[in-house]
Amino acid sequence: MTDRPKTDPVDELDAIIDSSSDGLLILDADGIVMRINPASQRINGVTAEQAVGRDMRDLLAEGIFESSAGLEALRTGKKVSLLQSSHGRRLIFTATPVFDAAGRVVRAVVSENDLSEIDRLQHQLEEQGAIKQQLNDQLLSLQLSELERHQVIARSPLMVRAVQQALKVSKVNSSVLILGESGVGKGLIAELIHNNSVRASRAMIRINCGAIPESLIESELFGYEKGAFTGADSGKPGHFELADGGILFLDEIAELPMSSQVKLLRFLEDGQITRLGATRGVTVDVRVLAATHRNLEEMVASGHFRHDLYYRLNVIPLHVPAVRERTECILPLIRHYIDHFAAKNGLKRRLSQAASNRLLTYGYPGNVRELMNLCERMVVMSDSELIDLGDLPPDIAGEAQGPTVCSSLNWDGSSLPQSLNRLERQILAQALERYPNQTEMADALGVTQATIARKLKKHDLRRG
Repeated sequence: MTDRPKTDPVDELDAIIDSSSDGLLILDADGIVMRINPASQRINGVTAEQAVGRDMRDLLAEGIFESSAGLEALRTGKKVSLLQSSHGRRLIFTATPVFDAAGRVVRAVVSENDLSEIDRLQHQLEEQGAIKQQLNDQLLSLQLSELERHQVIARSPLMVRAVQQALKVSKVNSSVLILGESGVGKGLIAELIHNNSVRASRAMIRINCGAIPESLIESELFGYEKGAFTGADSGKPGHFELADGGILFLDEIAELPMSSQVKLLRFLEDGQITRLGATRGVTVDVRVLAATHRNLEEMVASGHFRHDLYYRLNVIPLHVPAVRERTECILPLIRHYIDHFAAKNGLKRRLSQAASNRLLTYGYPGNVRELMNLCERMVVMSDSELIDLGDLPPDIAGEAQGPTVCSSLNWDGSSLPQSLNRLERQILAQALERYPNQTEMADALGVTQATIARKLKKHDLRRG
């Protein structure tokens, strides 16, 4: 083995000192400058020739240095820090005394930093972070605009969060369990995940596990071989094989029979499926999305759903909020579907403010599905371009003043800020119908007219 050339420790120490990004200046016990590295020369605006070998006191008197933490450390025998402002810069000098074996101060080592440079770099980092956040916000805005064209409208914090989570999980291959009440749009969220995934160019096969007879569900999912049962004159691929390279969306997964649950679990574990009547499995590349409005944890506890399958599916749970939990989305959704059904039927339709205010106070137990049907009914049944209170179904239009304060306080599981926000909107909607102007509304509610104006704008409430 060839020996490495030995490095002189002194040369190595010099190289370390000179390469430091911090300024380093060394004084001996008499205050004579022994060493000044390039960073210190730059910070102080001096050269080594001007400083090395000279008394720091003389350098101060000549104005070459403005202050010296090193001299103070030599005098006190303690660590000293000085903050200096010079030519628009903020400099910090920290001097540390060095002692010999007898306890005498023999050196002062001064570390120097340009805080203005650090501040500038920090500001640059903050600007870059702000630019990155702005780009992310713009990207999200573009994504949300695209969502509206696909009938996914997100305005409330809960729905925006659900959309953001869907966009995030679309980039990976993990199983996703989409939870939410019937009619909230779980299928649209599944489409959103598919359309933004690397599998977007391949098919997303959707199957409603509750709409297929139990005797057929297994053959629909996994396919069958010729002769597997009476009438099987030829083989048929199942939905898993049809979705190879893409996504299989299992809607109403809670309705899947136990026998099929076992085969689904096996696929999630090893990526293989076996057709009915086949003796060996085949490997398919399928990402599984599942959805249900049922409480799977309760079904697991009662023995109606396999716990091992539940944990396999529940890798990434994604909750889609009910319409009543996303009040800010109601009017944009209604306007979207009114425009949609009006265009579909070659009509022009718009909502009166009174109708808008009343629709905001309705609970929509059927969620988006009910809202869509309601919009189609209003478009078709209205006799004029303006959809007014009389065009609303009796169970909605018949609410004299919308929900009372007491009924509004019935807790539906929403967070306190969401509940208060919904109650505030309902009170303002009622006051808008009762009082002729914002001044009288403000007097009745005990706030200023400016507050009323601001809150009406916040909740998108206008007089018809």
